[in-house]
Amino acid sequence: MPKIYFQKMTPNGYKQIEDEIEQLKLDRPAKIKQLQEARALGDLSENAEYSAAKRDLRHLESRLRYLNKQLQYAEIITPKNADSVDIGTTVTIQFDDDENDLETYQIVGKQEVNVDDNKISFVSPIGKAIMHKKVGHTATVIAPAGSYTVKIISISI
Repeated sequence: MPKIYFQKMTPNGYKQIEDEIEQLKLDRPAKIKQLQEARALGDLSENAEYSAAKRDLRHLESRLRYLNKQLQYAEIITPKNADSVDIGTTVTIQFDDDENDLETYQIVGKQEVNVDDNKISFVSPIGKAIMHKKVGHTATVIAPAGSYTVKIISISI
């Protein structure tokens, strides 16, 4: 029997996927209508509108299948306390090579990553290094460009 891998995510990440599914379901009738209108134009072999509408609908259906699988295999992680770094916690770290360089990140599932909002994955180099560590711990981050150390300054939910 094949092993099932669950997609770890925060409750907010699960909600974002649900919202995207609902939006796609709302968009589906318009895509179907576009396809029907393009089909009514006649010769399908040289009908660019038909090809584009068919491709768009196929993309929408594919995205819906993908997102539904994400929810089917979702493991929602809700941190119970701020004792250690886990998915859903917000952590402030200090880079050891510069004591004035503090960064705050929220640790999230892979599909929730948003660097503009300082959301990093638990499987990113920093995420891997600090997962399950406590305030005051120093961790070595192994990144493609080389290794460096960070110290955990604070953890919050």
